[in-house]
Amino acid sequence: MSAPTLSVDNASAAKLDLKSLKGEEQRNAVLWAALASYLPTDVHSIEEQIVRHAEYTLALNRTNLSDASAFQAMSLSVRDRLVEQWKDTQVYFEEKKCKRVAYLSMEFLLGRSLQNAIHNLDLEKQYVEAMHNLGLNLEEIVDVEKDAGLGNGGLGRLAACFLDSLATLDYPAWGYGLRYTYGMFHQKIKDGEQVEFPDYWLAHGNPWEVERVDVVYPVRFYGSVREEQTRSGVKFTWEGGEEVLAVAYDTPIPGFKTYNTLNIRLWAATPSKEFDLQAFGQGDFYRAIEEKQKAEAITHVLYPNDNTDKGKELRLKQQYFFVCATLQDMFRRFRKKKDRDFSSFPDLVAVQLNDTHPSLGIVEMMRILVDIEGLDWQQAWDITTRTFSYTNHTVLPEALEKWPIHLLENLLPRHMKIIYEINLHFLRMVEERWPGDVDKLQRMSIIAEGPVRMVRMANLSIVGSHHVNGVAALHSELLVKNVFPDFHTLWPNKFQNKTNGVTPRRWIHQANADLSALLTDVVGDDSWLLHLTKLEKLVSLAEDAEFQNKFAAVKLHNKERLAALIKRDCDIDVDPHALFDVQVKRIHEYKRQLMNILGVIYRYRRLRHLTPEEKKEVVPRVVIFAGKAAPGYYIAKRIIKLINNVGAVVNADPKTNHYLKVVFLPNYRVSQAEVIIPACDLSQQISTAGMEASGTGNMKFAMNGGLIIGTLDGANIEIRQEIGNENMFIFGALAEEVPGLREQMIAGKLPVDPRFMQVLGMIQTGMFGQPDQFRDVISSITNGHDHYLVAHDFPAYLDAMDEADKVFKDKGEWTKRTILSTARSGFFSSDRTIKDYAENIWGVTPQRRPGPTLVDVGDIEGVVPDAEGLSNYLGPRFKSVHLEKLSPMVNRRGGSERD
Repeated sequence: MSAPTLSVDNASAAKLDLKSLKGEEQRNAVLWAALASYLPTDVHSIEEQIVRHAEYTLALNRTNLSDASAFQAMSLSVRDRLVEQWKDTQVYFEEKKCKRVAYLSMEFLLGRSLQNAIHNLDLEKQYVEAMHNLGLNLEEIVDVEKDAGLGNGGLGRLAACFLDSLATLDYPAWGYGLRYTYGMFHQKIKDGEQVEFPDYWLAHGNPWEVERVDVVYPVRFYGSVREEQTRSGVKFTWEGGEEVLAVAYDTPIPGFKTYNTLNIRLWAATPSKEFDLQAFGQGDFYRAIEEKQKAEAITHVLYPNDNTDKGKELRLKQQYFFVCATLQDMFRRFRKKKDRDFSSFPDLVAVQLNDTHPSLGIVEMMRILVDIEGLDWQQAWDITTRTFSYTNHTVLPEALEKWPIHLLENLLPRHMKIIYEINLHFLRMVEERWPGDVDKLQRMSIIAEGPVRMVRMANLSIVGSHHVNGVAALHSELLVKNVFPDFHTLWPNKFQNKTNGVTPRRWIHQANADLSALLTDVVGDDSWLLHLTKLEKLVSLAEDAEFQNKFAAVKLHNKERLAALIKRDCDIDVDPHALFDVQVKRIHEYKRQLMNILGVIYRYRRLRHLTPEEKKEVVPRVVIFAGKAAPGYYIAKRIIKLINNVGAVVNADPKTNHYLKVVFLPNYRVSQAEVIIPACDLSQQISTAGMEASGTGNMKFAMNGGLIIGTLDGANIEIRQEIGNENMFIFGALAEEVPGLREQMIAGKLPVDPRFMQVLGMIQTGMFGQPDQFRDVISSITNGHDHYLVAHDFPAYLDAMDEADKVFKDKGEWTKRTILSTARSGFFSSDRTIKDYAENIWGVTPQRRPGPTLVDVGDIEGVVPDAEGLSNYLGPRFKSVHLEKLSPMVNRRGGSERD
């Protein structure tokens, strides 16, 4: 990506800018631009920058440089390059006056950033050589990085993939979220039980973030609302209460094969009053820092436990703190152009709500427009509803977010009044459409009546958004048929589907380097990383014996890598030639890890009854689990205990452990997934049909040649359409059958397979530990309580497993199917998803920055006085002035500052 020299005609903008400055200012602008010229990317310069950061930023030298310090120095040298691209991208967007996306998400599960950044900057080879020349191993240094503790599961990882695609496709966008001091939690397994420890991911600092002490906003809680009658009506003023500050931390997100670099802006809470000196002077040391502790608690932990009233209040505080700071930031940027009318706001900003967590942003925008800017209600509502759109991520009614009205009235008194007003206007519309239909009014109301009156945040999000989307075809269908049918009838054009996707840059190129190299060889270049459908070229090679051997060799290498990780973390030896059967995801009853481990128990039972001769026909299998259970989710934690207890018995049995191993890898996270997914042979995507919104793990496994055994749930349906039913192992009840089957199950009319009862009997007789500890787990799937239909689907699940064993014995057939899985996964790139959002919801277009643009020296000499003296002073740097470095200097005279 070398910088082109600008012709005189194209440099005219720079000339004009310089002429707008006065003598000495012209010289200063050119001097600054020359000194801020782009960092060179040759190996020697990279070595020099790494050493400079080690010596001067970290105050270390070669003899006391640890791997952790080397990571910091290297990362800072990479960040320097990201920052220069990011700043110039923002200047370019501002000059183009283009519409931008603000993607609001409580989670951004970024994983590790170093390897991804140097790949997207196209500097892999240079950094490998530079680190080698400095006596450092890049692979070892990369492994030092801790995963950023900014997310929990699929929601956060999806947001991270989306930001990668937004940057890569050159869309103007910002990500907004919270900077958590602690991640979800660090999971350890002790005596088979999940034990939670703090995940202090910031213990050694975060080299990727830029603290913006110049971007700080006040956020108010509690207080009261004063009403004042004016000529234009009632004016509301929210006053009193407590105030904290939101401080911005920016993390650059580079695109691939583009100069465009975007940004995630994360907010950290700090006190408005840092220290109570009077209390300290009186000896009340705790009260002296009380405000500081209360403020910082807001962004201490991702998803604080909300089983208590205090926990609920803290989580609601988080959500409002997030949107309040974000809206202030967006409006501050909008107001930089003083002649703008607020009606143009939706033409310049598209706000996407990633689930309902940021939905208070709708209410906050109304407060700003009505109470502060003085707009009338209808005008403000028009602006708001043209700005927001909402992504739903669940079809489970119990998972739809609701907040007690008494909590909102206490914490956010003005916002609760606004919610009442929004609901009043909306219900009038419903009443006009369906006169006298009280049931419909109750179903559609933002307020849920009951012993504890609640605010339905999903209803608020639908009412306040111009579009609502699901994240897979089945999910979107269920939303309009089962979850929000009344809203769909009212606004049929408001609802869309946007099937999720994942970025192949992270999930193939970075996670599976050997496969990436093989795919590049087949396609002819790495353009498939931008156009994943080019992998269709593999289809013609699926039955080619030579290519099959290459593809299988990549898989075996990845399995050897995972085997080493299992040995290191679990002290369990596994055979890489066995079938690696993987289920890694959040532990939840609907995801049915319980059915998986019951299937393992049945396999173990069957193995114990086989003769030595019969065992020769058995496919050796390693069953790999990973995932966290929410700290308060008792049944999920009991399932983890059962998995580990079964593993302890199975792995220690000399009669069977050559044919079956069970592994539970602790502390599942992105960097661990990058090792597990490429090594998978069989991926379990076995949720009860109609329960999973989409899933993105299924897409990652499919891309990496992991065949899916699964139900027709979430995106599995579309994966089947793309890669073919014959390349998956499908079983289980269909979504439309589930309600009727549940009724039969509750009535005791569903037959139970004897194999299912045999497995439960093995648990109840104490084969895997004291049976009392699993009594509640067994109760959850027996006696009419089997809500997720584990017993019903169990026999079909076992049959699908037998079919997978049969195919795995035929190495040629298995490898052919894995190749076809990879070849036909192009639809599931997040680039396709983002393009769909951009064109059909956000209304934004790509804004590709041309890159570092050298200004012709003659243009400077013709404008700047004493150019010869400046040239002598700067030496060679006089020829390295870039247009991008001049623009901010000139714009600053007009008041353009932070972005």
